[in-house]
Amino acid sequence: QVQLVESGGGLVQAGGSLRLSCASSGLFFSNYAMGWFRQAPGEEREFVAAIDRYGNTAHADSVKGRFTISRDNAKDTVYLQMNRLKSEDTAVYFCAAARAVSIDTSMYGNWGQGTQVTVSS
Repeated sequence: QVQLVESGGGLVQAGGSLRLSCASSGLFFSNYAMGWFRQAPGEEREFVAAIDRYGNTAHADSVKGRFTISRDNAKDTVYLQMNRLKSEDTAVYFCAAARAVSIDTSMYGNWGQGTQVTVSS
C-alpha cells in the first residue's frame, strides 16, 4: 500500500543541475523521516541526505554544499536539488522512509524503485 515513486533523473553534463522528486502515498508522510540514497554499478548503496519530520537535514560529506534535501508535507513529497554535478554522482537514486533520521539503509522500511542519474564529463 505504501508507495514511493522517484522522478527527475536523467543525463546531464558535469556542472549541471537536476532536481529529483519522490512522491509518497499510503503513509502519514509528515510523521516520517525521508532519505535519499544512491547506488553506483558494483558499489554498495550509500547515504546521500535525510530530512526529519521537522525539516532538520543531514547531508553526506560528498554532496554537502552541492545537494539539498527538502520536503513539502502538503504534497507528501521529498526533493533532492543537485547542483554542480560531478561524474562520480552517477548512480541510481532511491528515496526511502523511516521513523527517524538515519544514515543506515536498514532503518528505512519503505523504498522507491529508483531513478537513474548519469553525469557526463
